[in-house]
Formats: sequence, C-alpha cells, structure tokens
Amino acid sequence: MSLPENLPLFDKIAEHMLDVMYFDLFRYIVTASVMFAIIVIFKGWAERRRIQERRAKREDYLREISSSIRTVFFFGITTLSTLFLREAGIIRFHFDSFPIAIMLLQAVAMILAHDTYFYWMHRALHTRALYQATHLHHHKSRTPTPWTAYSFSVWEAIAEAAFVPLYLLATSLLGVAYIGMAILVFIWFQIIRNVMGHAGVEVMPAGWVDNKWVGWINTTTHHDLHHSTFNHNFGLYFTWWDRWMGTEHPQYKERFRAVAKPLVVSPRLAEKLSVVMMAGLASTVTLSGGLASMVA
Repeated sequence: MSLPENLPLFDKIAEHMLDVMYFDLFRYIVTASVMFAIIVIFKGWAERRRIQERRAKREDYLREISSSIRTVFFFGITTLSTLFLREAGIIRFHFDSFPIAIMLLQAVAMILAHDTYFYWMHRALHTRALYQATHLHHHKSRTPTPWTAYSFSVWEAIAEAAFVPLYLLATSLLGVAYIGMAILVFIWFQIIRNVMGHAGVEVMPAGWVDNKWVGWINTTTHHDLHHSTFNHNFGLYFTWWDRWMGTEHPQYKERFRAVAKPLVVSPRLAEKLSVVMMAGLASTVTLSGGLASMVA
C-alpha cells in the first residue's frame, strides 16, 4: 500500500518526537511517584500490608528506573508508528465529539482484550525458548516496587507495546473507528493497574478476594506472588484466565487475607491521602490534555 505524499500529522508528530517520549515517561513517573509517595507518607499502613519480608535494594531501584527509561523509548516509537498508520488511513481513531457511553464501552473492550493478550503473551515469555532473552530482566525484581512496572528487556518492551497498534488495526479492519479518549482512558488504566500490581504492599481493602462482586479483580498480592514464585498468576487485571487455565497460586486468597489489614482512617491520614491523590489527578489531566491536543 502506497502512503500519501503529504503526511501533516506524521510530520507534526515527528517534529515533536520528544513530546511523545515525555508523555510516556511522565505517565510512568507520575504514577510510580504517587504510589511510592503513598508508601512513604503512610509508612505505618504500608508496613502492616507489606507482602514480602525481603526488601528491594538500591541497585534494584537503579536497574528498574534505567530499564524503564529504555522501555519508554520503545513505547514512544510505537505511539509514533500508530499515529503514522492513522494518517495513512490504515488505523482509524479520532478525537471528535463522541457519546460518553460509547467511549467508555470502547475503553472497557480494550481493557478486556489487553487482559487476554497479556495473559497469553506473558505465558509465552515464560517458556524455555523465550524466557532468558525476554522476561528474565523483569524477574530480576524479585521484590517488586512501583518502579518495576516498566522494567522490561528490549524484546519484552516491544511485545508489551505491540498490543495497541495490533488492537487498533484489528478494530479498524472490522470497520470500528476508535475514539481517542477511549485509548487515553486505557493507557492510564494500564499504567495505574501496573504500578499497583508492583507496589509491594497490598492496596486493596480487606475482604476483597472474598467479595463476589470484586474478587475477580487482581490485587497486588496476586501479581507479587508471580514475582516470588514465577509459575503462577500470569494475569494482569483480572483473575479469570488464571482460574480457567489452572495457573492461579493455590494460596493466593490465604496470602491476601494475611496482609490485607483493615484501614483505620484518621482525619490526619485522610488529609495526607487527599493531597497525594489530588496531585496525581492534576498531573494526569495535564498530561492527557497535552497529548490529545497534539494529535487531534
């Protein structure tokens, strides 16, 4: 397929390639920083809910942050490629006016599709043929921290980033023009859930795994057990695939109950929490608005 001679959007994005990289980098930094700040500021709460006795070391933090910067580069390349394919008419998405209900439906569909993609991609990376070259680097973080979220090898970063263009290509071939805001909702949901899964302390409330309405949503303990045992809990957002495929850790609920202590919220604690969350929300809105205006 020949590409159009004039690609104004691609030219615009190419000129601002660093802006695209900054968006992915600061999305990671803001989310990981908010989670890290919560753990530091609410130290008593975090210590009561710490999943492992083992602690990450200084070299672990340095490795995670440096490799995450590398991951951001490949994510940025994927963003540029996706925008180029959009301008070429191969991928369809827009930021025009849209019904909120349709946008939310598309975001949910993308999240469900990504959960499936991630589970099977993740299991593939654990095979003997691929593990050492792709996923071993991520598992060097035996005790995860919020900064582990993007700590990937080059090949895993590419596999992780491939989902968005592949998904949008599939929906475009089916005649679905995706709403750009649905994609933004998805990518923020993805990084927030990813950081939560690597927090090292359980963030979900007591009783979560025993509640039929939310028990199928993954907890920090769920993914933390994957880092400490390697052969269980491959899912990202939900427990469905692990349950269906028999890969859920047999002691998952027991381990969760042991660390998920009830939260007692004092006025001082509530004040600290509101400040941290408002700072994170303000950063999220600013960064998302900047990207949307750039590609609209």
